[in-house]
Amino acid sequence: MEYTILMLNQNTVSQVSPINAKSAALAENLRKARLAKSIKTATQSLIEQPTESVTDGMIQERLQTRFNAMDKMVHASFSGLTRSLIISGPAGLGKSYSVMKIAEQMQSKGHNVKTVSGMVRATGLYKALYENRFPGNVVIFDDADVVWFDDICLNLMKKACDMTKTRRLDWLAETRMEDEDGERLPTSFDFEGTVIFITNLDFDAMMSAKHRLAPHFEAMISRSMYLDLGMKTRRDYLVRMKMVLPAMLSNANLSHSAGQEVMDYIETHLDTMRELSLRMVSKILTLMMMDPIDWRRDANVFCLKNG
Repeated sequence: MEYTILMLNQNTVSQVSPINAKSAALAENLRKARLAKSIKTATQSLIEQPTESVTDGMIQERLQTRFNAMDKMVHASFSGLTRSLIISGPAGLGKSYSVMKIAEQMQSKGHNVKTVSGMVRATGLYKALYENRFPGNVVIFDDADVVWFDDICLNLMKKACDMTKTRRLDWLAETRMEDEDGERLPTSFDFEGTVIFITNLDFDAMMSAKHRLAPHFEAMISRSMYLDLGMKTRRDYLVRMKMVLPAMLSNANLSHSAGQEVMDYIETHLDTMRELSLRMVSKILTLMMMDPIDWRRDANVFCLKNG
């Protein structure tokens, strides 16, 4: 998959052979695959287990404080008090759900919300920011970490999140871009909206490891409110799952004892679980509702590695 938009004028395009273009695309894809792998390695290398003196109650208090701060800052983003918010945390532990719940509430009150997920090219980023350039508009990037691998996207984001009075974005390439009505987009505009990034990348860990993207992350943190949700260990994950479990049991009309059975199962098979996340809890609850007697047998098959 090619992530970078090639901005070439017509004369240059006519001189590039299909074979060379294909080779360049393959090389670029390989470079990004290696970059993504190195990011994962850099992030995982700094994970340490907490000391024995730290209790589950202390972990829960720390996580609750951070999630409360996240909710408060998301509201501030919609009010325009902050221009850029970056929320970093592992996948499947509730950060996106919490942000989207507030976004739905704000949308019902008249705020314009644009959610961007998956593949993002620089042209698409420029268009999304242009269409949501007015005060009160919020662009949420969720599961769109590909933007960090594109130099053009990074430069656009740095400008959109800048703390200067005027945030002017420029597009001076030959690429023609149009809005939904077929009107050509301007080559520059002032962005007055707000951007929220929800990412699985640990910026602090990568900067400590002096990753090649570290300077870009430092620049983004300098321009943004940056929140690390602080879930680094399996124990953190388990505590977070227990925090959300009561609401999940209520939605599934299951008892507290059923929830205890689920957590006992997860902790018993901690080393072989396919993942530790709220999604996994949801899967096991579904299996429990399907077969209250033999749900563990099915969970062994669906939820464990080599089950």
